[in-house]
Amino acid sequence: MIIAVVDYGLGNLYSLSNSFAQCGKEVIVTNDLQQLSESDALVLPGVGAFSDGMSRLQSLGIDKVLSSHALKDKLILGICLGMQLLLESSEEFGQHEGLGLIKGHVKYFQRINGFEKDTRVPHIGWNEIEITRETPLSADVNHRDMYFAHSLCAVTTNIDDTLAISSYGNIKFASVIGQGSVLGCQFHPEKSSVNGIMIIQNFINMVR
Repeated sequence: MIIAVVDYGLGNLYSLSNSFAQCGKEVIVTNDLQQLSESDALVLPGVGAFSDGMSRLQSLGIDKVLSSHALKDKLILGICLGMQLLLESSEEFGQHEGLGLIKGHVKYFQRINGFEKDTRVPHIGWNEIEITRETPLSADVNHRDMYFAHSLCAVTTNIDDTLAISSYGNIKFASVIGQGSVLGCQFHPEKSSVNGIMIIQNFINMVR
């Protein structure tokens, strides 16, 4: 069983790899297209701007590998920016196309109806997730706190693709999303202590 962490220049690669190691699973960290293609599952981390992330994936040819994985129903886990890149588009610093592996769009908190305008953005710190659709990824993590750091949130086209929600600024936003074998967490499991390790372990169990 090979799990590869995608190295495209944006992401907490060391801490993420260490989280898998704590679960007894060594991962490979690579941007080699053959290694990524041959992996049983991919983890797409990410911090930074959406447009930068997409341009890096495209320049390396990794966008095509991710699409191929999804077509083959191989597991993909996007984290933070990596999760947002799985969607169709983002309005961060203009309109930008995403990977389109999950139907939906990435929007600024301030542009979501009902968001309290005096709420601090970015949303940084610990927040509870509430499971809205049970999946193996969410086993035993309902109502647990995870660590977030983001200014935009995912709005899925199909409500069933929102697997967990969290509350911020008087709205509820998608904190876990998924469509088929493609999954995403808006929070950072590698920074979420024991609760985040549970997410990592659940993902490993899914790959098995």
